[in-house]
Amino acid sequence: MGRQRKTFKKESITVAFAIEQMRQTVGVPIRPLNSVDLESHLITESSLNRPGLALAGYVELFTHHRVQLLGNTECRYLSHLSEDEQTTAFNNLLKFPIPCIILTEGNELDERMIGLATNAGIPLFVTPTPTIQFMVQLRDFLGDQFALQQSLHGSLIDVYGIGMLIVGTAGIGKSEVALDLVERGHRLVADDVVIATRKEEKVLMGSGTDLVQHFMEIRGLGLVDVRAMFGIRAIRFQKRIEVVVNLHPWDPNEEYTRLGMAEETYDILGVELPLVMLPITPGKNVTVLCEVIGMNHLLRNYGYDPAEVFSERLAERIRKKGSSSGPSRGIEYFEHDYE
Repeated sequence: MGRQRKTFKKESITVAFAIEQMRQTVGVPIRPLNSVDLESHLITESSLNRPGLALAGYVELFTHHRVQLLGNTECRYLSHLSEDEQTTAFNNLLKFPIPCIILTEGNELDERMIGLATNAGIPLFVTPTPTIQFMVQLRDFLGDQFALQQSLHGSLIDVYGIGMLIVGTAGIGKSEVALDLVERGHRLVADDVVIATRKEEKVLMGSGTDLVQHFMEIRGLGLVDVRAMFGIRAIRFQKRIEVVVNLHPWDPNEEYTRLGMAEETYDILGVELPLVMLPITPGKNVTVLCEVIGMNHLLRNYGYDPAEVFSERLAERIRKKGSSSGPSRGIEYFEHDYE
C-alpha cells in the first residue's frame, strides 16, 4: 500500500514557542512578568498543574515538570499570608525546575515575589483569561503538540466536506486523481506526504508538510502549484480524515465487493477508517467514483445506507417468494408516455 508509514511524537517544546503560539495562533493574550531565558525551559507533556498543596508545603506528589497555573484560589491564599510566609510558600515551588508559572484572570504578584522567581530562573506570565477557559485552551494546544503523528504516502482531498485520503502504490495515479478533483471544485489538503495527527480517541486530522504545502508532482508534467493556479478556494491547510480510497490495478482473481454489505477498514494510529478498494481499469472515471464515495459517506453520516436499504428490500422480496413468476417492473402501470 505504498511507502512505509513512520510514526513519531514530539518529546518537548520550549516555553518560548508555546507562549508565542498561544498568542499568535490560539489568540490568548499573555504577557511576561519577568525576563529569563525561555529557550532553555522545556514543556514535556500536555497535563497542567495548580500547585495549591505545594504552596501549603506538601510537595511529595508535586508534578513540578508540568506548567503551573496560579488562579484566584492560589493567589488569594498567598495574599492572606505574611511576607515571610509568602516567601516560604512561593519558594516551595521555586526550588523545583518548573517550566513556567502562569497567573490567570489578571492576578498579579508583588515585585518581591517576581524577583524571587527571576533569581530562581523561573519564567512568570499573566493572562486576563479565566482559569478554566485558559486551561482548556492551553491543554488543547499542548495536546496537539504532543499528539501521536504518522506520515502517510497519499493525497488528502476535501470532497463535499469529507476528508478523503487516496492511497495506493507509487505511480498508480493518486496525484492525477487529486488534481482532477481540484479542477472539479474540490479542495486539496496535501499531496504525496500527509501528516496524520490523532487528536482524540477516534479523530484523525490531516495536513501537509511545511515544505511541500500545496505543490503537486505530476509525472510527465512536473510540479504544479495548486494555490497559484486554482486560487485560495482550491486548498485547505487541515482536514479530518474520514474515509480511505485505495487505488490498485484490476485483479481478475480478486473478489470485489458488489453490494457494500461488508465494510473494510484501514488503520491509522489505532483509528479504524472506512476503506474502499477501488480497482483501476482503462477508461474508468476514477474522479467521479471518488465523488460518489464522498456523497455515499455523507448519506451514511445522515443515517441512510443504500446497502441496508437494498438488503431490506431483498429480504421483503424473499418473504413474498412465489407471488410472481418473474421479476416485476419498477412501476405497476405505464402512463401514455411513449417518448
